[in-house]
Amino acid sequence: MNTTENFLETIKKGYSFKGECAKIGAASYNGMVLKEAEIFLPLQTLNRHGLIAGATGTGKTKTLQVISEVLSDASVPVLLMDVKGDLSGIAVAGDLNEKISERSEQIGIPFEASGYPTELLTLSTEKGVHLRATVTEFGPVLLSKILSLNDTQSGLVSVLFKYCDDNRLPLLDLKDFIKILQFAGAEGKVELEKSYGKISTQSTGTILRKVIELQQQGADDFFGERSFEVEDLMRISNDGRGMINILRITDMQDRPKMFSTFMLQLLSELYAVCPEEGDMEKPKLVLFIDEAHLIFQEASDVLLQQIETVIKLIRSKGIGIFFVTQNPMDIPASVLGQLGLKVQHALRAFTALDRKAIKQASENYPETEFYRTEEIITQLGIGEALITALNEKGTPTPLAHVMLRPPKSRMGLLLENEIDTIVSKSRLVAKYNTAVDTKSAYEILNEKIEAAAQQQEERVEETAAAKKTEKEESIFDHPIVRSVGRTAATMITRSLLGSLGFGGRSRKKSWF
Repeated sequence: MNTTENFLETIKKGYSFKGECAKIGAASYNGMVLKEAEIFLPLQTLNRHGLIAGATGTGKTKTLQVISEVLSDASVPVLLMDVKGDLSGIAVAGDLNEKISERSEQIGIPFEASGYPTELLTLSTEKGVHLRATVTEFGPVLLSKILSLNDTQSGLVSVLFKYCDDNRLPLLDLKDFIKILQFAGAEGKVELEKSYGKISTQSTGTILRKVIELQQQGADDFFGERSFEVEDLMRISNDGRGMINILRITDMQDRPKMFSTFMLQLLSELYAVCPEEGDMEKPKLVLFIDEAHLIFQEASDVLLQQIETVIKLIRSKGIGIFFVTQNPMDIPASVLGQLGLKVQHALRAFTALDRKAIKQASENYPETEFYRTEEIITQLGIGEALITALNEKGTPTPLAHVMLRPPKSRMGLLLENEIDTIVSKSRLVAKYNTAVDTKSAYEILNEKIEAAAQQQEERVEETAAAKKTEKEESIFDHPIVRSVGRTAATMITRSLLGSLGFGGRSRKKSWF
């Protein structure tokens, strides 16, 4: 028989961990919040990734904020993808009000207002540390996947990268890559074909159009120097707390391809740079991707496969990734199966399709004798969620209906003057926001083309001059011309001598 005592025993046993953990709320049973049913997050398994899902207005963002605070307090750096623009308030202390007091009393966790060490990042022209990466850092394989190229086109991209490497042509931004594409299809076609094989003008044109499509989503702001070093995301503040890096991407909702491009590059760079760690007591870095469907919305099958591969492997580097979305079905099943911690806020059932989605979502959670999962998902209040995590052995914890604690920081936006203060104190702004214009493939190829054009012009002029001289010499060397010349010269000479009395026929002497 299911009783409150049985429930408490199950929760206490399931949420007791050997390693470091953090209390985030208390479980409910039969409509009652039980302070004794404490819910902890085990830090050791947070590199196994996670999901925070729920309909709009159910408290997903606040849950994300709470877990970020917990990690920062445990000296774990965090990276937040702020798509809606409502996470920046984590930098300043929250305000105690009646609702927060009531919630804190219910779950038995005193409210302590606190701001957190924060760094503001951007991919565009917003205030903050400007994140960039060079085309070379992407490499031909990753760039080809982002552009959704076929095998022939991907091979051409690899050839162009090889040519640039062999000829010391740095590929820093997209204008460099566009220039080498144009060069390969025109002035440099013969040169490249001598060393690297046939170059298809049709392929260069197709790739160029796909690069322009990426440019239209703002990629020019991302590709270039100075390239961001991912180690700067893993800093600890002077007070020992992990830095919370907030990437403000409110303008990315209508540019999903650009967003997925950035995310794939970031994950790939983290995987390449970070060493293997094995089992750690807590993660080195945790990423929270709000509105996660934007990553997968326009991603090709090849890109999805790459993301899935990186997510599977990156946890061994001590890095956790949390997807925040409205419906768990927004996440591909191959990725969803990799997620350890699951926080399910309320879902709403307005249509038959909604009810089907809720049924599917409920099947992703451990079976429980204390709740009817499919029903309770639609009955959860704001700031309440169904939670299951992984213990140290990798076993899911019992499913719990949890009332979550409120964030210690502000649940709202920063003011403009507060943003200015954070940016002005940032060491990373000084490091990355200074404009760098290194001589690269664009300038070098332009010089090469201009030099070739100048040489061609000089050769044309030399050829024209040689032809003119040859023509003049050839006229006077012709036999008929020489004969006419000699006759004319003889007649002129005779005329001159005659006028001086030396010319003409001699007269015969007279006999008389």
